[in-house]
Amino acid sequence: MSRVKVIGGGLAGAEACYKLAKAGIEVDLYEMRPVKMTPAHTTGGLAELVCSNSLKSEDITTAQGLLKAEMRELDSVILQAAGIARVPAGGALAVDRALFSQAVENIIKSTGKINIIRQECASIDNNTIVATGPLTSDAMAEEIKKLTGAEYLHFFDAVAPIITAESVDMSKAYYGARYGKGSADYLNCPMDEGEYKNFIKELVGAATVVLKSFEKGDVFEGCMPVEVLAARGEDSLRFGPLRPVGLKSPDGKKAYAVVQLRKEDRYDSMLNLVGFQTNLTFPEQRRVFRLIPALANAEFVRYGVMHRNTYINSPEALTITLNPKNSPDIFFAGQITGVEGYMESAMTGMLAAIHMLRRLKGKDPVAPPETTMCGSLCKYIATAKGGFAPMHVSFELVSPIERRIKDKAERRKALADRALKDIKEYKNTVLQDIEVSL
Repeated sequence: MSRVKVIGGGLAGAEACYKLAKAGIEVDLYEMRPVKMTPAHTTGGLAELVCSNSLKSEDITTAQGLLKAEMRELDSVILQAAGIARVPAGGALAVDRALFSQAVENIIKSTGKINIIRQECASIDNNTIVATGPLTSDAMAEEIKKLTGAEYLHFFDAVAPIITAESVDMSKAYYGARYGKGSADYLNCPMDEGEYKNFIKELVGAATVVLKSFEKGDVFEGCMPVEVLAARGEDSLRFGPLRPVGLKSPDGKKAYAVVQLRKEDRYDSMLNLVGFQTNLTFPEQRRVFRLIPALANAEFVRYGVMHRNTYINSPEALTITLNPKNSPDIFFAGQITGVEGYMESAMTGMLAAIHMLRRLKGKDPVAPPETTMCGSLCKYIATAKGGFAPMHVSFELVSPIERRIKDKAERRKALADRALKDIKEYKNTVLQDIEVSL
């Protein structure tokens, strides 16, 4: 078998490398960081989590939970590393960022098949998986554009601030789970009506970073800056990320709105403002977010930032097996393909490697069935009609179940059972056919 080049050491690139190496393939992994940094990354670590530290739900009756179950069946290195670096987050899978990145690197290095090259790569050859992510360098972006012939699109991604736990006024905050379900992993910061309305007024009027002319474009709905969401109406946050339902303080009072903080590390020293992706200037973040009573003296470890994410117009350029329509020996993976989310990106890295392995064995790539989260999202990015936009996994993308089930929970459970059965069959046929070691 030929040597394979993987460009990009993010979640998708790491998954691709691991899958190839486990099958005995020698891999050259090109990662330009830390020699050349992106506007959003802060380290040179592989699989650095730029936005949230949460990989979302593990409940298989949710789209995210089912996706994880499918990926575990296919031996995901990202989920292996997440298990090592896990931090409490209720029903969600959240990780210590630094430990997670190190765990990913340790696992893929342990294969003995991956040569990590710390330099920018600006050429795409046959037997290459391109997983350069939404912050693809200008030189590589031009190469991709030449290869695909597709028009590029872009959207903005916003990151939430992180504060120190010790700076929170615990007399005005409490740990608790919504409706008392699961462990009390989130720190809740309540506001009364007057405090909330003043906060919204100041938030909407706060100064934001002025975008350069080349950066102007639509904000992706899934990463809407908190100030943009607040401008849609006074109650938009109170019925969104600051909803108080299911949360009661220890004294039994129900707040008008609640800001939730999620643990960022295993040492409980840093907290993420959930849903507070923002493009406010740094001084305005300090001023406005300190209007939340429990955060009056908040110490910021990282401010929220906003950056441009780039992705391919995949329905015009890629097949359902993630290769350009005119280049069968090259595959794309990660957010550059138009999938949105950590696990979605990692999943496409796994599949790109599986497709590459089949190609190296002289076989045609085979996509997972549309009954699975993996297969349905790949079908979406390859066949979406109209204005193409980044997409998470969703039960709405999955092929409907044959029998009608009215109850939503029961229907999703049936869809999940079918998906897990089908992904196991995919593994036992498509993967065994190319002798992938799982």
